[in-house]
Amino acid sequence: MKTFTDNAGRTWTVALNVDALKRVRSLCDVDLMQVVADGGKLLDRLMADPVLLCDVVFSVCKEEAETKGISDADFGKAMAGDPIEHATQALLEELVGFFPNRTQRDVLGKVLEKMRRYAEMAGQLAMAKVDDPELDARMQKAIEEAFLPADAPAKAGQVGELSPNAPASSA
Repeated sequence: MKTFTDNAGRTWTVALNVDALKRVRSLCDVDLMQVVADGGKLLDRLMADPVLLCDVVFSVCKEEAETKGISDADFGKAMAGDPIEHATQALLEELVGFFPNRTQRDVLGKVLEKMRRYAEMAGQLAMAKVDDPELDARMQKAIEEAFLPADAPAKAGQVGELSPNAPASSA
């Protein structure tokens, strides 16, 4: 069993068993057992749609939610940012452990490991691009070209209020 904490400070237990999988099928029309067989389509769908992912997690945790008196709407209101990431990890790790076939567990575990590694690499590359001073220079140039008269002399930092180092406007 894996746990995560929502934005309201409530801890939830994600425990996958046949009953939980049947509940997900019934409430969300999602067959979590297809995660290996469908070539990654279900994983992609869950990763791309945090609302669907939270619906699936709520379905897994439904009995616990009923015990706590938490509705689907209340659960959803407390799910944003890091709790969604942690709930995703808990769900996927539980899913790996649920598979009755050792080969399927190994394959899904390796897929999840690679997904995490590549997501981290993609994040690092994206941050490097955003932090690249060349991007700032290109954006500054584009702003100057868009807003300065064509016959105005080009000077570095001419835009003034749009420059990150410009003093605040007195207006």
